[in-house]
Amino acid sequence: MPAIVKLQLSLETLAEAISSLDLTEKRQLQELIEQQIFEAEEALYEDDADTLAEIQAVRAEYSDGESVTIDEYVANRSEQR
Repeated sequence: MPAIVKLQLSLETLAEAISSLDLTEKRQLQELIEQQIFEAEEALYEDDADTLAEIQAVRAEYSDGESVTIDEYVANRSEQR
């Protein structure tokens, strides 16, 4: 089992530590942070009542024919020519 260490650092100390990394390490850190942000935002969307209601409304528009996907629009436009 890997060891887990929790640290409390000031943002300034963290920035200094990041500054000491080479470019490859900074990119790895960036990828890690972006993935964690994506996961956190997705979790918020899944739990957000307004977002869920909006998704349901848009799905209803598609099923009622009030909206079309970009692929459907392009296909219909090509057929009209």
